[in-house]
Amino acid sequence: MFARDIGIDLGTANVLIYVKGKGIVLNEPSVVAVESDSRDVFAVGEEARQMIGRTPLNIETLRPLKNGVIADFDVTEAMLKHFLEKIEGNGLLSKPRMLICCPTDITKVEQKAIREAGEKSGAKKVYLEEEPKVAAIGAGMDIFQPSANMLIDIGGGTTEVAVFSMGDIVMSSSIKMAGNSFDADILNYIKKEYTLLIGELTAERVKIDVATAFPGSRDEEMDIRGRDIISGLPRTITVTSEEIGEALKESIGTIVEAARQVLEETPPELSADIIDRGILLTGGGALLHGTDQLLAEELKVPVFVAENPLDCVAKGTGIMLGNIDRINKKPRTG
Repeated sequence: MFARDIGIDLGTANVLIYVKGKGIVLNEPSVVAVESDSRDVFAVGEEARQMIGRTPLNIETLRPLKNGVIADFDVTEAMLKHFLEKIEGNGLLSKPRMLICCPTDITKVEQKAIREAGEKSGAKKVYLEEEPKVAAIGAGMDIFQPSANMLIDIGGGTTEVAVFSMGDIVMSSSIKMAGNSFDADILNYIKKEYTLLIGELTAERVKIDVATAFPGSRDEEMDIRGRDIISGLPRTITVTSEEIGEALKESIGTIVEAARQVLEETPPELSADIIDRGILLTGGGALLHGTDQLLAEELKVPVFVAENPLDCVAKGTGIMLGNIDRINKKPRTG
């Protein structure tokens, strides 16, 4: 009897859990439905996500993680416990060692909150590691050579831009602009241009099925339904790739500028390596149509989307778990 080491991609949009020897065993939305008065947990993960915008007054849906850090400690702890209990049938026993990923710029207090949430959910020991570094390893980058690799990880709450050399981060930037921001942009655009209220799940579908980051690269249209602000009645409209791309322009431009700033501050020898090797995109935002094309045009560097970009962080935790005894950083405390 032993406890398996586990890695957790504790994302604003999704939680992925990697169990050593088994691979990724869980991928669920970071959503919890609670009873409004008692705060008792009603549903977690995909079941709770399906309830967004559809719950009665006594139930509310929450995202306990915001911008890659814990916004609601108790709900995060309950969510982690639920997910760990769910995978126990897959061979996870009590008191595992846990590797959790976090943004590069979080504070000591935020680090402590993540560590405590892991411990209270049943971990024997919690290790924290910077998300872009784990994503790079999971995407297959050899970051331990004395040459540069650059990665842009576009998650749900944050975008992490990092340049690596000799196994560590040389330059980095973390901004609170990512997939959830795109959803909000679409929701606000529809409200402003069409006086139509739509839900979060509808905005996400529009992003996936219609949106593009690169003008002229996609020509789709989609019928969406919502509630007319003026009449209060249901109404259907049609949106196109071109107009949704325009709605996302400012947010995507912020990500481009963050990447440009990191490049401008990177030492010249490493910049030369990046020109040769290009930039790798990971995270769910890497799947936004045309993102690689736009970044390549704006930064004048080849840009590639990682294979299975959503899984890179979780896969990276698995690789690092294989060497967990040699991780020279002690578990971080506040």
